[in-house]
Amino acid sequence: MRISSPNHTGRRMDTRNHSLVTEFILEGLTDQPGLQLPLFFLFLLIHMVSVVGNLGLVILIRISSQLHTPMYYFLSNLSFIDLCYSSVIIPKMLVNFVSEKNFTSFPECMAQLFFFCFFIINDSYMLAAMAFDRYVAICNPLLYTVIMSHRVCFLLVTGVYILGAAGALIHTSFISSRSFCGTNVIHHYFCDILPLLNISCSRDYTKELSVMILVGFNAFVCAVAIFMSYAFILRSILHIHSAEGRSKAFSTCSSHLAAVGVFYGSIIFMYFKPSTSDTIQETVASVFYATVIPMLNPLIYGLRNKDVKESIKKVLKGGILPRSV
Repeated sequence: MRISSPNHTGRRMDTRNHSLVTEFILEGLTDQPGLQLPLFFLFLLIHMVSVVGNLGLVILIRISSQLHTPMYYFLSNLSFIDLCYSSVIIPKMLVNFVSEKNFTSFPECMAQLFFFCFFIINDSYMLAAMAFDRYVAICNPLLYTVIMSHRVCFLLVTGVYILGAAGALIHTSFISSRSFCGTNVIHHYFCDILPLLNISCSRDYTKELSVMILVGFNAFVCAVAIFMSYAFILRSILHIHSAEGRSKAFSTCSSHLAAVGVFYGSIIFMYFKPSTSDTIQETVASVFYATVIPMLNPLIYGLRNKDVKESIKKVLKGGILPRSV
């Protein structure tokens, strides 16, 4: 697990010799002025695609009666989470690209940390719920409507948000109780757990280990559940007699697994690789799970889907009117 040593910032920090920090400076993605404007437009484009894709999918599932199934109920919640998740990180990043000093107050930083943790944990467990839904649909089709009832779907989604809120509260409470009395420069482009711990001058390694165990639990439990579900799904696909049906199913599963692999791979690399003084690799990894994945999810889970494409065509032709779910 990646918990750095007390000398990670290059000097010992004594709370008696430094005033407490009330605001932070975000180091950002790069300190090269020539890259600020291109990166601004790049991430503006990523955010626009993410907002349009996720918000559009939420609205489409809401107004299209043919998408009122458990699968799309989970997908609409995933799109809502990704929409909020992206909005927690990217707008602040865009402001920092055009600002001389990337200041953020202590309360603002803790608020960003809370919502970041809340939505990333939600994202992990929602992906696991979606994998379970697909497992039941493909491996137990005759029992699907019984197992994935409205009550079960509601309880699963509620449980996802409760776990997200609990995890975010634990992480934010721990970080906010640390003392920041030396450098106030966060070597990252948003307020994340590890960059904040690395500049804290009141280290409690037992509690830090507990926090990292919680991060590992959320990541590994969800990842194992997802990959086990898809392993059973792939086994069922192999029994499909139609070559075209097998090819289509493999194509869908491979795209889902690719998105999940990038998401969890970048998280594991960020939080569990050995500690080094080089933060570039960590920054690149965090860009994937914090900005790129929320943009890709509606494309992978939505626009590749036949029912979604048909619903979009009906909307464009004016064939769908808003209805209550």
